[in-house]
Order: sequence, then structure tokens, then C-alpha cells
Amino acid sequence: MEDQELLKKFRCPESKHYAFNLLVRQYQQKIYWHIRKMVIDHDDSNDLTQEVFIKVWNSLDNFRGDSQLYTWLYRIATNECLNFLNKKKKRFFLPIGDVEAELMGKLEDDPLISGDEIQLKLQKALLKLPPKQRLVFNMKYYDELKYEEISQILGTSVGALKASYHLAVKKIEEYVSKN
Repeated sequence: MEDQELLKKFRCPESKHYAFNLLVRQYQQKIYWHIRKMVIDHDDSNDLTQEVFIKVWNSLDNFRGDSQLYTWLYRIATNECLNFLNKKKKRFFLPIGDVEAELMGKLEDDPLISGDEIQLKLQKALLKLPPKQRLVFNMKYYDELKYEEISQILGTSVGALKASYHLAVKKIEEYVSKN
């Protein structure tokens, strides 16, 4: 179902719940994996995905349609990820390096994350990136979003995103070649 039709059904009291269920079915897996690539842990990813859709339920009436629906959803999910990582760092008074180490441990122990040695190296390299660079890389490389779409999600210029992606690729290449 097209986003415009979904929104129309959502704004109608008789079909609001039905439309929201369709929206969740359509976007839940994409949002989950977007979050999962950032926070690594399955349980945390599930919790954050639920939080995203609770926020969507509470805010969808105010969605103006200035951007595409999935762009708006990704922006909410992205903000939830960044807030989660910042809270985790502050809650445990951990420097970002310790948060990375914790996430790396979860990455190695997680049975749901599979792949060969090079895939694991790539995931470890991604954890070394600053969160925003990791987001840009994930959205461009894994989600295959265009820079213009990422720009709308993150509220950053296309030029800055290209630079961030380029830096991320260089750092990943360095990490993979050293390890």
C-alpha cells in the first residue's frame, strides 16, 4: 500500500488501527535492522523498535508529509539509536571506547550475527566509527539510500554526508587491512 493511502486510512478513525498495523508490517523489519546495525544487541534493538513505533503512533497525526514516510521513520529510529547510545555511555560513566568494546563483545557472542571472517571484521570496523559516521555508512552501504534521502533523515548537507561516508570507508579499509 502506498504511503499516502496509508496516511489517509490512519487519519480516518474507523481504519486508524488497521492502517497502523499495515505501517508496522511494512516498515518494522527495515527499522529493526537499521537499529540493530547501530546497537548490535537483539533485545535492545527490539525494545528500540517498539519505542520507535510508539512514537510513530503518538505523532503520525502531526506528520505533515514534507518528506517521505520512511524518511520520517528512519529519522525517529536514528534519533532513538543515538539517544540510546548516549544514555548507555552516561549511565555507566563509560568512555565511548568502552561502549564500543561492550558492543564488540556482543557482536562476537551473538548467534544471530553470522558471516565469514571478513564480515565480522567489517562489523568490528564499523563499531570503531563515531556513531554518525556509522549511521551514514550503514544507510548508504546496507540500506542503499541515496545521499539526498540520508540528508533528509539526518538533517545534514549532501556534501557533509559524502565526506563522512568517504572518511568512514577509509577508516574501515585501514581497520580491515591491519587486523
